[in-house]
Amino acid sequence: MSKFSNYDVIRNPVVTEKSTMASEHSQVVFDVAIDATKADIKAAVEALFSVKVKAVNTLVRKGKVKRFRQELGTRKDVKKAIVTLADGQSIDISTGI
Repeated sequence: MSKFSNYDVIRNPVVTEKSTMASEHSQVVFDVAIDATKADIKAAVEALFSVKVKAVNTLVRKGKVKRFRQELGTRKDVKKAIVTLADGQSIDISTGI
């Protein structure tokens, strides 16, 4: 049992040119909680969207170092999940949850 609810795991869909091209191959990209596991992500997507997930690949994009006046700061790290759906399955992310 996960310590997250499904809405805590899946933060928001990523809508970029690259993620749109991935949707042609039955893949959907989401920003997820930084400490969510692949099993958590798979269970959340299957529960929220009623689809069958084939695979989950994750990556952590490190936060950039930015300068504001004389102060250095770092943006937060972001974890992304590339979810591959089973054949014949699809998610329409433009309608919302």
